[in-house]
Amino acid sequence: MAGQQFQYDDSGNTFFYFLTSFVGLIVIPATYYLWPRDQNAEQLRLKSLRRVHGRCLWYRLRLMKSQQSIVPTLKKAALLFGWAVFLLLAYKVSKLDREYQEYNPYEVLNLDPGASVSEIKKQYRILSLKHHPDKGGDEATFMRIVKAHSALTNDESRQNWEMYGNPDGPGATSFGIALPAWIVDQKNSMLVLLVYGLAFMVILPVVVGTWWYRSIRYSGDQILISTTQLFMHFMYKTPNMNMKRLTMVLTAAFEFDPRSNKEATIRPTDNIEVPQLIRELGNINVKKKEPPFCYPYSLKARVLVLAHLARMEVSEELEEDQRFVVRKSPAFLQEMINVGCQLTMMANSRGGFHAPRLVTIENCMKLTQMIVQGLQESKSPLLQLPHFEEEHLRYCISKKYKVRTLQDLVSLKDSDRRSMLRFLGEEKYDEVMAVLGTFPHITMNTKLQVLDDEDSNNITAGSIVTVTVTLTRKRMSDIFEKEQESTCQGDEAANTEEAGDANKAKTKVWQNKSKGAKKAAKSKRKKLTKKKATPALAKSKQANGNVTGNEATAAAVAAKEEEDEASDKGSESDEGEANKDSPSERDEDSDKQSDTEVDEVAGDEEEEWEALQQSIQRRERALLETKSKVTHPAYSLYFPEEKQEWWWLYIADRRDQTLVSMPYHVCTLKDSEEVELKFPAPSKTGNYQYSVILRSDSYLGLDQIKPLKLEVHEAKAMLDNHPQWDIPDTEEEDEEQEDSEGIEESDDEDEDND
Repeated sequence: MAGQQFQYDDSGNTFFYFLTSFVGLIVIPATYYLWPRDQNAEQLRLKSLRRVHGRCLWYRLRLMKSQQSIVPTLKKAALLFGWAVFLLLAYKVSKLDREYQEYNPYEVLNLDPGASVSEIKKQYRILSLKHHPDKGGDEATFMRIVKAHSALTNDESRQNWEMYGNPDGPGATSFGIALPAWIVDQKNSMLVLLVYGLAFMVILPVVVGTWWYRSIRYSGDQILISTTQLFMHFMYKTPNMNMKRLTMVLTAAFEFDPRSNKEATIRPTDNIEVPQLIRELGNINVKKKEPPFCYPYSLKARVLVLAHLARMEVSEELEEDQRFVVRKSPAFLQEMINVGCQLTMMANSRGGFHAPRLVTIENCMKLTQMIVQGLQESKSPLLQLPHFEEEHLRYCISKKYKVRTLQDLVSLKDSDRRSMLRFLGEEKYDEVMAVLGTFPHITMNTKLQVLDDEDSNNITAGSIVTVTVTLTRKRMSDIFEKEQESTCQGDEAANTEEAGDANKAKTKVWQNKSKGAKKAAKSKRKKLTKKKATPALAKSKQANGNVTGNEATAAAVAAKEEEDEASDKGSESDEGEANKDSPSERDEDSDKQSDTEVDEVAGDEEEEWEALQQSIQRRERALLETKSKVTHPAYSLYFPEEKQEWWWLYIADRRDQTLVSMPYHVCTLKDSEEVELKFPAPSKTGNYQYSVILRSDSYLGLDQIKPLKLEVHEAKAMLDNHPQWDIPDTEEEDEEQEDSEGIEESDDEDEDND
């Protein structure tokens, strides 16, 4: 570059600045991201979960891993070594002597500052004779002497030296390269070229190519794309899958094939142990020759999954493979649900092929629950609890208790529950209640509306319907507390009743006699009054009997005349009151009523507008917020990894066995969550019956189904003529005249220009 100079480090001191900066850029971020977090916090968290999750497989594996792992120690050692190197380099840099070469012509001429002009010229002659190239001197030294003499004798050169430190004036920009000079030395050129070629032409392309090859094989959820294609093929081929078929498709994933995944293994002992498990399990479609179900890796994975569901014991070698297969299965089932949703949307938009049935997608969700809990489909949900075995269920399903689900067990009274579970003992019973208390209890509220419409409650054909579902999570222990409160209140009421009965029983005999005497006196008084009233009635009857018929008719006529007069007076008063209201007053009343109606309508519109703005703000906050997917650890006795409570929420038409809205995977439900499900309303008017379904991906028997009634009305017709669109004829004529005048003016201007 013109006007710039580059200079390599001959002394090698500035190279340490570069090296210190380079090491610091690596060590500081690596420490932030790779330093092992406080393990004491993890230990405290595990201790807090011990009472409930102490028997879970994942808990025991986590404790063993934290005790045996040496990876945190190695990370700490590597980072400490990096910091030691960085501090050593920083200390080395602080001790370096910085060399500043300031140009001084007096030093070049070996003169003291302030020497006279005659002394400068004399010294110049002596040095020039000594270092002149013709006299055998050095040319560079001679040029420095000439430059120093000029800087001290020439006025312009001296002024430049005093201002810029250089007799020649402001020099070019100089850049120092913090690399040692031996790198650009001609002797080492081949070595440097070899290192650069190896780094940028071999190592870098290999690293980038390996990363690219591995990344393109996986989807965003770290699942092989070939596995996703396999799921799509079989879900398209068989839209209605039962559990057996679904298990076969699941275990055919290519992640279980050692050729596609190094984590999967095929052992020599599999030829002995896998057939033995097949005989114990029974019919698992071994003879099916359809690829890839007949491949060894698929058959082994299927056997391990079925053994996990049956809670069968396997050998230590197969147990490690079983944990790998079981740990991967929930993610694959979620991928199958996503594939089913994609095929459903394609079928709804394009048509031409059958979408997966609702049963298939729901079977994927059920199979996820079964794998997490290690239970078969036909087993009781009570087996999710600790210490429950098959032989204990007969106590629960007896005619006396009829407990078949977790909700039935929770709804029992504490005394009945204790008597039913007396086979457990006190300690085991407390543990079961502690575990059951952590199970989730979800309340689901729905709100149906059509957003961005004049009437949000009116659902028309083809409109976009939004169902806002509010999920609130509580623990089963809250139900226990309510039950205890109700029982305490019942006991207090019973105690008060018993106390009242006791007080009545403790009353003295003479008090009871006095009450009886009072009652007798009252009854006597009533009898006397009745006896006195009977003669008066008899006398009145006799008197009435002696009255003649003429007198009766006269009395009746007089009564009628009085009634007519009263009615006439009432009518006159009503007419007078009506005449009091003048027409102007009536108009004022009608105006007031219309104003109040307008105010009410305006208030309703403002409320709707505020509600719409709040919903928009909630959506924006939901888009900007990144919520953690760590919710609550699920209780799973046989799952090898800590599983968080997640849920599926969707709307379905159970009569037609179709999805109305795609399943939404709720992964952030800690206390409460609001989810919006959108779907297009049917194109035909009428009443429709849908279902809002909430399914757990961790527990059996906690699913909820809530009916959703949809009344679809006919859409409003488009207005062809509107007063706003009517343009008077005069305005149209004026516009035509203006256009014609504008055209004539433009023609005249063109003629003038010509």
